[in-house]
Amino acid sequence: MPNVPNALLQHYVKLTEFLGQALGPDYEVALHDLTDKNRSIIAIANNHVSGREIGAPLTNVALSILRDKSYETSDYRLHYYGVSVNGKDLRSSTMFIKQNGRLIGMLCINFDDSRYRALSNQLMGLCHPDIFVEDVVIPSIPEPGAASAPPPARHAPEKFRNSTEAVAIDAINRELERLGVTADRLTSEERLKIINALETNGIFLLKGAVKDVAAGLHCSQASVYRYLSQVKSGSAETQE
Repeated sequence: MPNVPNALLQHYVKLTEFLGQALGPDYEVALHDLTDKNRSIIAIANNHVSGREIGAPLTNVALSILRDKSYETSDYRLHYYGVSVNGKDLRSSTMFIKQNGRLIGMLCINFDDSRYRALSNQLMGLCHPDIFVEDVVIPSIPEPGAASAPPPARHAPEKFRNSTEAVAIDAINRELERLGVTADRLTSEERLKIINALETNGIFLLKGAVKDVAAGLHCSQASVYRYLSQVKSGSAETQE
């Protein structure tokens, strides 16, 4: 059993194991201790769902929650879109664990419905020709539960990673794709926009994020710190 510094979270370690067994193998249950954002998972059940281990960092969505402080006005977040390490779509929900009003942990449940989708496709195949199922039936079937459908494009799906470097690179790649540029051809203005987005999404809450971002954006760590200073001061001017 992992060393849990907070006595309240100790109770959730056993709850994590219980929920994993009670809900079954398609439900991953992960407990995060916010004492160390870089190695936040202290207990996890059915970790084959996301491919993570104990000691994995906070996800991009968890970092965003810390940054926007949405936990202050809510006790949980339900049915949002996640993507596992192997690319499977997940329906995720997170409960905020608070002590005296302070957020100390997160209990997350990630549901993989791929087995049920496969069964549904097989059932449809029993009453329709394959070409009809592929062209008409499957495309018209809504995602199970409207709330579990992918969120609007401005929101990134939750991605589950085992290292802080991977979390940072995911965030950088999303911004590069959004801007339609590559890292080796960035202008100073584009780098500033990306740093601004990464700061807004809480990536720099992770230890070592400046180094990872500098490598991902093909610039020096000093440049990243300068861009961060400009973001925090609201300056739109950049120097390379």
